[in-house]
Amino acid sequence: MTNVIELEQLSVTFGKRPILKALDGALKGRAIGLLGPNGAGKTTLIHTLLGFHPPTSGTARIFGRDIAADAKEVRATVGYMPEQDAFIAGMSCVNFVRLMAELSGIPARHALERAHEALFYVGLGEARYRPVDSYSLGMKQLAKLAQAIVHGPKLIILDEPTNGLDPPTRSRMIALIRQIRDGGRARILLSSHLLRDVEECCDEILILKDGSIAANCNLEEERRANRKFIELETRGGDRLAFAEAVGGLGCEYALSGERRLKLILQEQIEIGDLYRLALEKGVQIRRLNYKRDSLEEIFLKAMENEGLTESVGVNGRAVNGGL
Repeated sequence: MTNVIELEQLSVTFGKRPILKALDGALKGRAIGLLGPNGAGKTTLIHTLLGFHPPTSGTARIFGRDIAADAKEVRATVGYMPEQDAFIAGMSCVNFVRLMAELSGIPARHALERAHEALFYVGLGEARYRPVDSYSLGMKQLAKLAQAIVHGPKLIILDEPTNGLDPPTRSRMIALIRQIRDGGRARILLSSHLLRDVEECCDEILILKDGSIAANCNLEEERRANRKFIELETRGGDRLAFAEAVGGLGCEYALSGERRLKLILQEQIEIGDLYRLALEKGVQIRRLNYKRDSLEEIFLKAMENEGLTESVGVNGRAVNGGL
């Protein structure tokens, strides 16, 4: 798989303060989640990739092009949806997106057509002639997505795309991101404080902590590696005898509370074998769950021993980084 982003000892310092510290790694996913608490360096990394901040040392490449030496080509390849609004007062949405298309290198004679297409794609076709000032928050977010994709970029950088959205509009935004991802014509770098957004959209994650890489992993590989972790909730019978029988099959197990059993299912063992043993020992299996290494667990592990006070959201809730 082609490297989307390559980081080579990338460092950025503001004054005497190091913000990014010798980042090294290659990102290949269709959709890459960028995570970390406030102050970890996420925004600085995005702005450095876009050429807003020159590296103090080291470099980065996007699809093999150096962000400094090939800055013009990189900008033509990348679409950027910023967290903060950056609209022009009084301008209609279609003219704003047309302008962004021209600034991205689309000839003027094609830019307006592309703007119409992008706005219909994100669901703003009926409102495209209205001033962006009159838009709701959700419509403004969709307008920012439209201008990020209007020139057909190979990489789309999304900075907090669901920030402040109500549930229906958030669902629409997530569906659009996944549609772009699955279309295969563009890769995505998604920065978000909501782990749920990243888990729903991304197949690879990069976690920053204090300007360094705390974790970089493929979520699908993590999930496949953990597909044999099982948690059972039981009732009645001889639970200890049942657990020992499960161990006799070669499964590692641990008793949890009065009714739960956690185990690692070996390749040659089927779920039916567990129910057979339960029947023999008079135990009822009331619930069976496959446990996967969730993004929340990966994130918290990366944050271990940091004593963080900032939070990142999981399923709409906040997860304290100091856990």
